[in-house]
Amino acid sequence: MLSGIVEPIAGGLTLLFATYLTPVLPYLLAFSAGAMIYVVVEELIPESAEGEHSNIGTVGFAAGFVLMMILDVALG
Repeated sequence: MLSGIVEPIAGGLTLLFATYLTPVLPYLLAFSAGAMIYVVVEELIPESAEGEHSNIGTVGFAAGFVLMMILDVALG
């Protein structure tokens, strides 16, 4: 419950210090992307592999990855 309180506080601080954070913004975004990848690998992928319909999760993951790569190359 308390973990959700951090988000608006951090968002407000980011708005206040946006001009000072511009030089380190790429590093902060890379850190947050790494955190999201960690959550996907550690939580979502193993959970999608459980149960009877595990193939649907695998196919959905592969299709999403292929779509992401196509968009990256097309819009690149």
